[in-house]
Amino acid sequence: MKPVSIFNDVIGPIMRGPSSSHTAASYRLGYISRSLLGAEPVSARIVFDPNGSYARVFREQNSDLAFAAGLLGWEITDIRFFQALRLAASQGYKFEFVVESIPDANHPNMVQIELLSAAGQRLIMTAKSVGGGAIEIVELNGWPVLLSGDYYETLIEAPAGAEGPLRNILDRGRDLNAKFEMMKSEKKAGKILVRAARRQPLSPDDRQKLKEIYGANLWQAGPVSFVVSGEPLFASADEIVTIASADGVSLGKVALAYEAQLLGLTEADVLREMNRRLDVMLASVQEGLKPEPLNLQLLEPTAGLIFQAEREGRLTGGRLSRAAIRAMAAEHVAASGGVVCAAPTGGSAGTIPGVISTLVQEMSLSPEKASLALLAAGAVGVVVARRATFAAEIAGCQVEIGAAGAMAAAAVVDAWGGRAEQACDAAAISFQNTMGLVCDLVQGICEIPCHTRNAVAAANAFICADLILGGYQNPIPLDETIDAVLAVGKTMPAELRVTSLGGLAVCPSALKMKKKARKD
Repeated sequence: MKPVSIFNDVIGPIMRGPSSSHTAASYRLGYISRSLLGAEPVSARIVFDPNGSYARVFREQNSDLAFAAGLLGWEITDIRFFQALRLAASQGYKFEFVVESIPDANHPNMVQIELLSAAGQRLIMTAKSVGGGAIEIVELNGWPVLLSGDYYETLIEAPAGAEGPLRNILDRGRDLNAKFEMMKSEKKAGKILVRAARRQPLSPDDRQKLKEIYGANLWQAGPVSFVVSGEPLFASADEIVTIASADGVSLGKVALAYEAQLLGLTEADVLREMNRRLDVMLASVQEGLKPEPLNLQLLEPTAGLIFQAEREGRLTGGRLSRAAIRAMAAEHVAASGGVVCAAPTGGSAGTIPGVISTLVQEMSLSPEKASLALLAAGAVGVVVARRATFAAEIAGCQVEIGAAGAMAAAAVVDAWGGRAEQACDAAAISFQNTMGLVCDLVQGICEIPCHTRNAVAAANAFICADLILGGYQNPIPLDETIDAVLAVGKTMPAELRVTSLGGLAVCPSALKMKKKARKD
């Protein structure tokens, strides 16, 4: 599997809510498909398989808006986001979303994108959202591929035998991290597909030369995330503890070294980037606590009211309650389509912000220590991503909000000065108490029960941290716990994995709820 990056796959992306799988990933797929087309798309046909989760929730989770924003070449944080479809139509673009069978669909988040430019260029791309905003493009104009948006990609359909001259051009610039592939297909007799995945883009002259020779048979796209250029420092929690013990450092420091080595950045650069994500998290909490109403579809935003009640002494209160309220506030922002940082997903984008905001405001945690705590959370997420998944479509809510709670528990231990082993144990017992958590979001919307689950997960993070710091001996290590979580997830029926066909989603009261119209 490809290396897991904390920024690319765990604490991020910075996105609009409500869902990393259905909003952030949709934006990325729209943006990359536009790049691969090599021109402005005047028409787009986005196909969702009827057996997948996209078909049931693409409007409720802003997938259509996200695809449109990406196809238009905007940033996902663009203030015009909610007008994307209307503005596209006003400019004469035709963006169509349909539900019909996709051949060989093997993932609940499979999508097919068909684009046409004004000059007649066509692109047909099959892809899937694999959780946490991560994507995989698996077919491009009939060619089997595997693109993840983490390299400067160049793909060329050429006559058989042309790979030598092509490689001479594609290998210029001494990009030691470049990857080359040559593919053949029974459907493409006498032709090959040459792919170069580079850390650095080709020079303008080489790009132009390839375009002149191959024209419509040339596809290029830049990365939508940090380019991976190094090797991962660890792959399991056991390896993390070994490294931390040998070097006498915290989980956050191990994670800092991991991300710097993987992305070819300095540790100062990593801390700076994590601080940027910290700022987004803190801002999402503050936004969700404001008295100004947010545009939720089912719930009324209540985090601000509850926080005020706690301040006035009308609740049992305490740090756990405040962390829970702050988590709910951030998730209100995510559900309203506001700007949040996935951690590790959009549906769980409240838990870690609620915890880290509480640590910053009530423990006077410095930005550097807060960033290290987030890196500690990210290290746990790396292990989850390697051994399991962040996709509730695969394993239920236990790998979204459950994962966020486990990561947050590790962050608390790290912030409190605990050892890496203790941070991993806190994450493990958190997972052990959310194992089996289903994804049964009401009416396909990330609100019920997502907002209260984020709140409880944030409070639970402090409890799990205290249990371990106080002396509880965890008998089942984090690696084994994560394996068990995935095994449980695989036994869940489809009705309990995002489809809104089971659990709370089919309760009579849930079915009767009136959804507010989305403001496009």
